[in-house]
Amino acid sequence: MSNSHGKSHSRIKRIRVRVRNGKVIRNTRKSGIKGYSLRGGRLVRMSAAERLHRRRGARKGKFKRRVHAARSLMKRKRSLRRRHSLGI
Repeated sequence: MSNSHGKSHSRIKRIRVRVRNGKVIRNTRKSGIKGYSLRGGRLVRMSAAERLHRRRGARKGKFKRRVHAARSLMKRKRSLRRRHSLGI
């Protein structure tokens, strides 16, 4: 194996197996370098506009996840209170 191949291979992260939304996702490859994304098996430098949009999207997603988690937590507490009052 050539040296450059090994070097570029370490720059691409392999995410083996994880569960997302009730489904098992296998062998996904992601960029290991900030500012680069994986397109067609190659690392490509992202434009400034793309980085900005991704950053904004991540920020919006963070707030959305927090809100949804808070709502589900509130509903769980409410249902547990109801169960407790019924003696379950």
